[in-house]
Order: sequence, then C-alpha cells, then structure tokens
Amino acid sequence: MKNALKRPEDLILTVDGGVARLTIDRPQIRNAFDDILIHDLTALLKDLTGRAELRCLVLSGEGKVFSAGADLDWMRRAGAQGEHENFRDAHKLTELMQTLDTMPFTTIARVNGAAMGGGVGLTAACDIAIAADSALFALSEVKLGIIPAAISPYVIRSIGVRNARRYFQTGERFDAATAMRLGLVHEVVPEADLDAAVDRIVAELLGAAPIATRAAKDLIHMIEADMADSGIDDTLLRDVAQRIAQQRATPEAKEGLSAFLEKRKPTWAE
Repeated sequence: MKNALKRPEDLILTVDGGVARLTIDRPQIRNAFDDILIHDLTALLKDLTGRAELRCLVLSGEGKVFSAGADLDWMRRAGAQGEHENFRDAHKLTELMQTLDTMPFTTIARVNGAAMGGGVGLTAACDIAIAADSALFALSEVKLGIIPAAISPYVIRSIGVRNARRYFQTGERFDAATAMRLGLVHEVVPEADLDAAVDRIVAELLGAAPIATRAAKDLIHMIEADMADSGIDDTLLRDVAQRIAQQRATPEAKEGLSAFLEKRKPTWAE
C-alpha cells in the first residue's frame, strides 16, 4: 500500500512496502529549517519510530539542495532572544538530531545537493549517506559567529576529531569527493544516478532479515557507548555474546539458515 501526505511546515512523507521516504519541501529557502520545522520533523520521526513494519527511511530535500541548515530569518529572531530562549531552541535541535540518530531501523541520507551547517548534521546522523557528485558541504556556523554545537557529536563521530578541528574552525566548503574521503558520506554518484544508487541500498536492506537488521543497529549503538566509557572489557564481551546467542535462537535466524542451506530466498526477501 502506498500513501502520500503533506505534514505541517512543508514535510512530505510517502510509505511503500516498508520504505518511508521523507522530503523537506522548502526549496524556496533551500530547505532550511526553523523552530517550527524542527518541532514537526522531530514529531514525525518519533511517530515513524513506533511503526514496526518500517524497514528504512530515506531522507532528502526537494529541488537542488539537501538542506542549507538554519533559516536565517529564524537565526535573526534568535539573536534578539535571551540565553534561556536560545537554550530552549538549541535543545530542540539536539532532540531532533538524537531522534534521527537513534531510530530503530536504517536511515539513509539522499544528499541531492548542498548540505550546509545543520544539513551536514542530518547527513551525519543517518546510518548511510549517498551524495550526488554536485553536492557541496560546509560547517559554516563560524562564518555567522556561532558554532556547530548541536550537530557536533554526529559530525565528529563521522569525520573524526582531526578533520573536525579543521572544518569546524574554517567553515570552508568541500565537495562530495572530500565528504566521502572524510567519512561523512559512503558513496558519491552522478546526480542522474542518485535515485538508482539509493534504491540499490534499499533493495539490499529489504533482502536482509528485518529483526536482525534492527538488532545490528542497536548493537552498534551499545558498543559505541560502552567503548567510550570503558573500552573493550569483559562486560562488553559478555554483552555481545549474549546478543548473538539471543538472535541465533529466533525464528528469523532459523529461517535464514534454512533458506541458505536449501538454496532458496528467505521469507522476508520473497
């Protein structure tokens, strides 16, 4: 079943066969976001999180730009506010990034054009990022006298501290090939081939076991947190052993093994 609807503040969602496609539809302002869009996008992502039938989410921008980050009119209004009001707005942006980062199913950034500031954050918070070769990137906050604080955990995790020390401070633009070299995106393709590249990844995901895919993502988050706290210790090793033991005992794992031995497709890939 396929359905399409337009959410408040220019968000377009389609859902088809376990694949959700979400587009920021504000091309007239380069798909920039403000406090209203942040609220609506967070609410929509939280709603999607609870839908067990979903296998993946593809996030993109309408037109020629992925997202220019913060709406300058919103930034101007924020500049007239006090510290408490700015903290509240910034905290909502951190909630959006965390919600996207921790969604239980796979998220794919379809970077169809420029990704600036918060647009880089959206890219980094997704599990997989595919960019058109025409895409440009910049952590341009310092050019406006601010810092990329809300998106920093996800961007630094993607590109590493050494690269962040350069691009956080220069605010310079870099192309899609550089973004891939830095680790921000996984693949760069000609603009005309972007949808085909994304669809290929979606097909790979749909061919994987749905429960195992979610469990694999949860495993990554667990290991990331535990290694940050205490490295590879006995507690972590016991945890990963317990997780694979639990997964092996599931009907899904038994079906996957049987299908492999019987040289047939598993039920979820039929």
